[in-house]
Amino acid sequence: MKKNENSYKKSGVNISLANKLVKHISKISQKNDKKSKDPLKKDVIGGFGSLFDLSNTKIKDPIIVSCTDGVGTKIDLANKLKKFDTIGIDLVAMCVNDLIVQGAKPLFFLDYIAVGKLNFNKTKNILKGIFKGCRISKCKLIGGETAEMPGVYSKDKFDLAGFSVGIVSKKKILDKRNVKEGDIILAIPSNGIHSNGYSLVRSILKKIKSLKV
Repeated sequence: MKKNENSYKKSGVNISLANKLVKHISKISQKNDKKSKDPLKKDVIGGFGSLFDLSNTKIKDPIIVSCTDGVGTKIDLANKLKKFDTIGIDLVAMCVNDLIVQGAKPLFFLDYIAVGKLNFNKTKNILKGIFKGCRISKCKLIGGETAEMPGVYSKDKFDLAGFSVGIVSKKKILDKRNVKEGDIILAIPSNGIHSNGYSLVRSILKKIKSLKV
């Protein structure tokens, strides 16, 4: 009788490559924390749950604020342009921005990457952007999930989501009820198109392309 072996690899899921990716993330995370003597900040990547020590925040009447978001259809342009090292920055920004507008200080971030087929270099570039976004935001990437799902996503397609947590003193929560007549509104110019509104951006680009043809 012919032996029929079933395996994750035959089903399209490469566990060894996923483990390699986890080691890569852990190595970068430890490199960023090389000066820390806190045992909770070592080997936090790869566990079932991530740990974060709140004892050093020193905030009176602390309130935890949490946000989750993605980068929308910008993923489509990233795939077409084969540029993946900046989309992670936007992912962090989309989440962290929702924290700071409530007065919260970002503490940590987790990511979720879903792919049809795991591409190590592509995923590494996405994570490079996530780490940079966390560095800019002064928060820490403490965990996440990379899911390889053949049959759900086509070979080159992927999805990207993030989750961030911040902290704010109860008395310092920014609330629309505190806005009053005479307050000064500050506008901060954008350095480019980021994640919101990309369905409109892509639609405009298609129209421009059809006009050129």
